[in-house]
Amino acid sequence: MKAAMKIAVIGGGHGCHAAAADLTDQGHEIRFWRRDADALAAIRQAGALRLIDASGERSIPLHCVTSDIGEALDGAELVLSPLPATAQDGVAATMAPHLTDGQVVFIPPGTLGALTMSRIIRQAGNRAELSFVESGTLPYLARLRGDDVVAISGRTTRLPSGVYPARQSARALAVVGRAFPAVEPLRDALDAALMNAGPIIHSPLILMNAGPMQHLDSWDIHNEGTQPAVRAVTDALDGERIAIREALGYGAPHFPLADNYDDEREEWMYGNGSHVKLTDSGDWREHIDLTRHRYMREDVAMGLALLVSLADWAKVDCPVATGMLAMGSAICGEDFRQSPRSWEALGLAGLSRVDLQIMLTEGEAL
Repeated sequence: MKAAMKIAVIGGGHGCHAAAADLTDQGHEIRFWRRDADALAAIRQAGALRLIDASGERSIPLHCVTSDIGEALDGAELVLSPLPATAQDGVAATMAPHLTDGQVVFIPPGTLGALTMSRIIRQAGNRAELSFVESGTLPYLARLRGDDVVAISGRTTRLPSGVYPARQSARALAVVGRAFPAVEPLRDALDAALMNAGPIIHSPLILMNAGPMQHLDSWDIHNEGTQPAVRAVTDALDGERIAIREALGYGAPHFPLADNYDDEREEWMYGNGSHVKLTDSGDWREHIDLTRHRYMREDVAMGLALLVSLADWAKVDCPVATGMLAMGSAICGEDFRQSPRSWEALGLAGLSRVDLQIMLTEGEAL
């Protein structure tokens, strides 16, 4: 049996609630933090989260539910924050005074949040030796069904993950692996950022389903929204992602998105049958605010901006990603190419490939 860990779960999203319930159910000591104390009222009153999954519905008592970030982080070996990339920098600033040597910060997926969070924490004056881990997807397919109820329709069976700085990979991935045994090692954090499935799956879904989403009260973009035309664009976009990976020397497996939809192909991150489980759950039939939804704000505005700008730097043609980034910009009336996660905004455009690899391995100088 795995030894129990003290784990801080940071944030109030679907994945955060799923992790708090699931990891507690596995026997780990969970400190569940959310900034909004009022939003924690239902869980505090119940003293537990209700978890719904393939094993049924049950109540999961939590060790600690708190809006005090210091209390949540104190003594935690693993700090898990499965929040959208749009929230990562703010969370880093909140955690900065409290993180200590040896802690592993896991942000599945990432969009190179490992780099930006590390910078923010160091700029706040924290010089602790920390490891940041990104992965190709969230560990869970999950949705909240109430303030204290979370449903998990799928768990990762393969979780490709990379570490920043990469010199700490062995130890950091060993820590994450005690909570998530599906972890598979990648070379570094950029390897992981280029494994991020969100911009590839979600960008075509939200852009090509824009009409139904603005017309109907609710829409399931993973069910009726995933039509052959959408899948064709997804495959083309994914081909561009893989071309960038290969141009930068990242080898197979590339976890092509086609594997997610075809059980005759290689097992994908959530295992065979995961797409059917997701659509059968009905949890993704929802009202979607096209311009504010995380699929637009995280996956298009940040994820595609990273891909397109990195492709420019690496001299890889990405017409589909470039066009979709322009579509999102037009819909929202903003220039997403100026994203804070673009290669230029990250301050990486002036690096040579050799200098980039050194930075990813050793970390940036203080």
